[in-house]
Amino acid sequence: MPIRRLNPSKSQNFTLMAQQAKDQRDMLAAKYGGQSLQTRGTGYNLIVNQWFDAACAESSVMLYAFANRTCLNSYYGTIAIGTPPMSYNVILDTGSSDLWLTSSTCGLGSSCGTSPTYDPATSSSFQNLSMAFEIQYGSGAVFGYIAEETVQMAGFSVEQQGFGVVNALSSDFNQNPVSGIMGLAWAPLAATEQTPFWQTLASGGSWDSALFGVQLTRYGNASSATQNEPGGVINMGYTNSSLYTGSIEYYGLVGTPLYWEINMNTLTVQGISIDIAGVSTVIIDTGTTNIAGPATAVASIYAQIPGSQLGTGQLEGYYTYPCSTTVNVEFNFGGNSWSMSPADFTHTQVSSTGCIGAFFVTPLGRGSPSWVIGDAFLKNVYSVFKYSPASVGFAALSETAIAQNGIKAAVPFPTIGSVAAVTNTGTASNTASNTASIGRPLSLLCFWLASASIVFLFL
Repeated sequence: MPIRRLNPSKSQNFTLMAQQAKDQRDMLAAKYGGQSLQTRGTGYNLIVNQWFDAACAESSVMLYAFANRTCLNSYYGTIAIGTPPMSYNVILDTGSSDLWLTSSTCGLGSSCGTSPTYDPATSSSFQNLSMAFEIQYGSGAVFGYIAEETVQMAGFSVEQQGFGVVNALSSDFNQNPVSGIMGLAWAPLAATEQTPFWQTLASGGSWDSALFGVQLTRYGNASSATQNEPGGVINMGYTNSSLYTGSIEYYGLVGTPLYWEINMNTLTVQGISIDIAGVSTVIIDTGTTNIAGPATAVASIYAQIPGSQLGTGQLEGYYTYPCSTTVNVEFNFGGNSWSMSPADFTHTQVSSTGCIGAFFVTPLGRGSPSWVIGDAFLKNVYSVFKYSPASVGFAALSETAIAQNGIKAAVPFPTIGSVAAVTNTGTASNTASNTASIGRPLSLLCFWLASASIVFLFL
């Protein structure tokens, strides 16, 4: 039988190519160097960019979509859970610490959505801990019970991983095919009081290096972007040197690890230094779309942009500004200054000439961090989240990483790693669950665009 070589498409996902090359190297080392793949210390999970910054911007009803949250933004990856393993898509959120999935018995009708759901009856490793939990977000919530399961991601497995099985939720939490959230912050933040998946691996010596790296793509200025696009990658146990240049600059966390919280020294807009009242603390949050800050500082930012106006009604806390204005922003966290692309300052266009900016006002309570910095900035750097010493690192993106922005390529297949998981397509049965007591209906609308994770600040 003749053998044909398939020439790779020019639009092939560069991250996938780089990771496949790494896999070949690791396999060769295992085959000839006596290394066991069972003790492998690195892994990766390809990410999907869902509705992130393009689909809403192209809508003919852009303002309606923004005000009514019909385009919900997220970067999601894939986990496998249960025995036998079933795969689920989960938002990767460094601003929260809980892992939860929507249950097959989610009982509030359409609020449970159409995403695949988790059915405990199909898994022999499921253990119900018989403890109810509730996570209250800004204007939405999830309710359910705590259980333990075998959870796998990026080639790693944690048995008896605690997580939330959700029986009721705001309708805006899950946009098909997303079934839940994978919290990537620290254990003390978890409402379920369970150690996060990543922290178990990092603290237990499962990784070559006790850290994970994240690279996110940009599609907001890609005219042909669709609902789901290649979103980048999360590297577990190592940093992917093909995705960044130079060195990684690390910043120690503020106080006892809870959030990924660091100091911000300066913020400049159009070359003008913004008054941030000295050194301000910031949360680095992949689960937040934009950038939240104090009212006075955000007002100062837009004061540098002629024609800016404070939004009203559904746009309260946001500002509009002329789309024709190129806005240059730089952050400094104690070393290098990091630029944010003008394309990322534009969240979405709401009229023929008006755009909504990425910076918005949030009423953070006393004692809370001053800022929450989300993906509008993080798309511009390779980010590293380090277990010990607890710190956040940034590095400049490589040409390989930058070339992935707006690329026309297939959405990545699930990259769970060590197991072949069945893709779950089941949806909620709309039957009320008897596992946890949840008696009140939800009429809450989650302000997801600002980010589900930011609202943990109000707890």
